[in-house]
Amino acid sequence: MEHIIDLIVQLLTSWGLSETIASFLSISGLLILLTILIYIVDVILKKIIRATFTKIANKSKTDFDDIMLENKVPSSIAQIVPYILTYNLIPSLFDGFENGKEFCEKIILLVGIGLTIWGVRNVLNSLKIYFKTLSFLKDKPVDSYIQVFMIFVWMTGIFGTVAIITGISFFKFIAGLGTISAIIILVFRDTILGFVASIQVSINDMVRIGDWITLEKFGADGDVIEINLATVKVQNFDNTITTIPTYALISDSFKNWRGMNESNGRRIKRSLNIRMESIKNLSQEDILHMSKIQLISDYILQRSQDIKTHNENHMIDKSLLINGRNLTNIGVFRKYMETFIEQHSAINKDMMIMVRQLQPTAHGLPIEIYAFSSDKRWKNYEFIIADIFDHMIASVNDFDLKIAESPLFPVTKK
Repeated sequence: MEHIIDLIVQLLTSWGLSETIASFLSISGLLILLTILIYIVDVILKKIIRATFTKIANKSKTDFDDIMLENKVPSSIAQIVPYILTYNLIPSLFDGFENGKEFCEKIILLVGIGLTIWGVRNVLNSLKIYFKTLSFLKDKPVDSYIQVFMIFVWMTGIFGTVAIITGISFFKFIAGLGTISAIIILVFRDTILGFVASIQVSINDMVRIGDWITLEKFGADGDVIEINLATVKVQNFDNTITTIPTYALISDSFKNWRGMNESNGRRIKRSLNIRMESIKNLSQEDILHMSKIQLISDYILQRSQDIKTHNENHMIDKSLLINGRNLTNIGVFRKYMETFIEQHSAINKDMMIMVRQLQPTAHGLPIEIYAFSSDKRWKNYEFIIADIFDHMIASVNDFDLKIAESPLFPVTKK
């Protein structure tokens, strides 16, 4: 290149131009010519490589090549040859100007770093979109993994840029970062925490995209729609979006409803408070009346006969009802509700069914229903619960029981 410049300078000086102007014009002219040439090579290569990718994409069954076309990966590949030409030809124009040549080389290297970052970004975006189409990766935090690689690429690019500008060797520059590692850790604290949390969430399979989670601290109650390096996005049931720091899934307690979705039923666990003064032993008249309830008529007759036999064998004086063993209205009511739930068409019979008595409180004696609905859809689930408790509340009076209710007005003693 130096010989070509000398020939042009000699030609221009023979025309009466000064050597300085002749050198400037020769370098400027060759620079423009090389720029046009490199641009033409770039355009031609882009068309060739894009056309090649398009043909491959049309013939292949995978979507990955189509995704790479959309993310301009072929264009990034096509820039490799023009860049090599630029790096080898352009600086040689300034062989006689050391400072100019050094400055030109630095500019080209910086442009190369930018093109490399852009190309890697296009490839990683293509991989991210493609991985999300794979069934076994749909519920994995792909965004987090891609972001980790992009951070690494950006950090390498920034360090390389600083090393080029300052004239320090890249590896010496990296080695010198040890002295400011504390500052780096402080600046990238959330990123580091998010990265570690993403790995733990993925390895331990704590959260997947599509999981229903509840995190009361952040007001999140809905489906996970995105997991990335710094945040987890949850779409609540009112369609609002709650953004949670990824590391909060490790440091704070949260509820994941995936187990319920994957099981054969959704749990029903709700209680009704009974007024304790309405609980009593059943007399023969009460037993006769309740034996007409078809669901438990056989149970009442069998149980009352067992109790009568026991009392007679032990010569219990039944002139007073409290003596011996007795049926109680609350016990018969529990049995009735258990039988009712066991025969309910919306209850999963293969899972636990229980009607139990909880510890008495100032608000009455809680009778809890514990069962699992076959239908896990929220709306249908609530309808099933309402249907059971509608019947439960309506049936209380048939057992001479009263529901415990807080008085609307304080009771005053006269």
